[in-house]
Amino acid sequence: MTFYEPTIVTDVKSEMLLASEEVFGPVAPILRFKTEEEAIHMANNTKAGLAAYIFTNNVQRTWRVSEALEYGLVGVNEGIISTEVAPFGGVKQSGLGREGSKYGIDEYLEVSAIP
Repeated sequence: MTFYEPTIVTDVKSEMLLASEEVFGPVAPILRFKTEEEAIHMANNTKAGLAAYIFTNNVQRTWRVSEALEYGLVGVNEGIISTEVAPFGGVKQSGLGREGSKYGIDEYLEVSAIP
């Protein structure tokens, strides 16, 4: 019994734990919003910050929202966003540092100055 079916939860309210706590499983909470600013506020109103996703046809919105989201990874019109050539890691309580890519090695290095 270690398999959890992908689940969509509708009518989620921002005061519910599902809206603000990191869920380690295939669960997609759906929250309603009226403005782009409200959506960004709701998305950032969490202690977690590993990955966020935006689906839009508006290129200007893509850049505006992606830059405003406080997450280590932001997927745009894509569900699979990790790759070995891009840094992987979160912000806030979702971790410090990055793994993968050329930035991942930094966590294992000690820099010395030799004059």
